[in-house]
Amino acid sequence: MTQPPAPAPLVQPGPPADGAVRTGRPRITELRLSAFTTHRRAVLPLGPLTLFAGPSGSGKSSALRAYEALARLGGGAGLGEAFPDPVACVPERARPDAQRRRGFRIGCTADGPAGPVRLDVAVQAEPELRVVGERLTADGLVLLETALRDPGKRAVQAAWHTAGPTPVTRGPLPDDRLGTALLPLRVAGKTPGQRRVLAAAEQMVVALRSVFACDPDPARMRGPVPAGSGRLLGGCGNLADVLWRTRAECARRHAQFVAAVRAGCAGPVADVLAGPVADVLAGPASKVLAGPAPDVLPGPAPDVRARPNGTGSRAGALRAALDRGDGTATDLRRLGDGELRYLALALVLFTGPGVLEVDPAGEVPAALQTLTVLADGFDRNLDTGQRHELLRLAARMCERGHIRLVGAVSDASWAAGAEGVTVVHLSRD
Repeated sequence: MTQPPAPAPLVQPGPPADGAVRTGRPRITELRLSAFTTHRRAVLPLGPLTLFAGPSGSGKSSALRAYEALARLGGGAGLGEAFPDPVACVPERARPDAQRRRGFRIGCTADGPAGPVRLDVAVQAEPELRVVGERLTADGLVLLETALRDPGKRAVQAAWHTAGPTPVTRGPLPDDRLGTALLPLRVAGKTPGQRRVLAAAEQMVVALRSVFACDPDPARMRGPVPAGSGRLLGGCGNLADVLWRTRAECARRHAQFVAAVRAGCAGPVADVLAGPVADVLAGPASKVLAGPAPDVLPGPAPDVRARPNGTGSRAGALRAALDRGDGTATDLRRLGDGELRYLALALVLFTGPGVLEVDPAGEVPAALQTLTVLADGFDRNLDTGQRHELLRLAARMCERGHIRLVGAVSDASWAAGAEGVTVVHLSRD
């Protein structure tokens, strides 16, 4: 069975060891897979733009799944939602204990105004799913520690730092949730120690919350889609709906997106259009979504939107197309898999939490949050030119600090030496 982290002493808080004043958006800078699927004692550094590289079976996708699961837990999800198949997360050769219990261990580090904050979680997968140990630490100080004391109770015993008349506060926490995400509801914040606990917990939760797991599925992107919320799903099957929204919201951003599409798709590209099927198929392209796009469209996108040309009619099924500039509109269903994946990933990089189907921390201003995109198969189906163009675009967007990307590729030799790219090599061993 996976054991909870080894105990460590609770010590008094102090200033950061280096005396520095920490600023910046909370962000995940390290992923730890102590015992998870094929990984043992793996420590994966994460920069603004990180590529996990390795052959099939080296654990690239499972590392992304672990990151996504931590993000779900940070958002308050239960273990069952974060790990729909928990037994698959247990290392293959892990032996059960006398009570036939097995599990796995993962963790991460979040950097930001509170300095580096570490989170480590031990999860029991068999015979029942539950948290058996969790630790939140900063500068060697244990801020939260939980352990399963009574297997017959659906709770763990928790101890969090106080540094007041009572150095440590103890109490039960549910064993199906991340205790760190619950601390803001349990800690009053009256003492310096409590405030430090809250700062570290909130930094970890904010760093984890805004995650968008993306693996575009070209087959789903080719067909018509109903007008919906205008928020992009992980498989990008509702691409036409999102393009219809984003083109109307910001002309400048749409123009930058079109320029990126022009660099990665075959043939001339004057615009990327979207709208009701009848309009897209009727052509010519200049009449699809007629009228200039406003620079800003205030308010959230409604579920069923009026046509951007102002007729006020309701939309049915939507399609997207490339305007070739000569009166021809190429429906997206005619594009190759590589072109569709390139187009979808470029759109993700140009948008944000308001357009992507993510769960950001609503109580924290957007300027203090960082969106992290998890892109499995980042280079799948892309040709050499598309890979380099997409990598350049990702590096440019990640450099600004509001977005980070962790992608999985089979071979990162084409990215060697690229500025701003962290390559983490994984192997089957």
